[in-house]
Amino acid sequence: MGMHYIIQGIFVVVGLLAILASLFNWDWFFQSQNTQFIVNNVGRKRARLFYALLGLLMIATAVYFFLEVQEAIQ
Repeated sequence: MGMHYIIQGIFVVVGLLAILASLFNWDWFFQSQNTQFIVNNVGRKRARLFYALLGLLMIATAVYFFLEVQEAIQ
């Protein structure tokens, strides 16, 4: 029963990490191997926007599923 809360928490934490990295322009984040595809193709400014939107989407997904699970429980 509690596993979905853990997964939702992971979505929120990863979403916050992406938003914070885009706001503070963290070099370690944007120079990592996993982000190089986006950074090299669209540039750093647009990559920051992309990761900010991705973070918001992940947090919104976690909230949506939290509310859906609460409805299903009641």
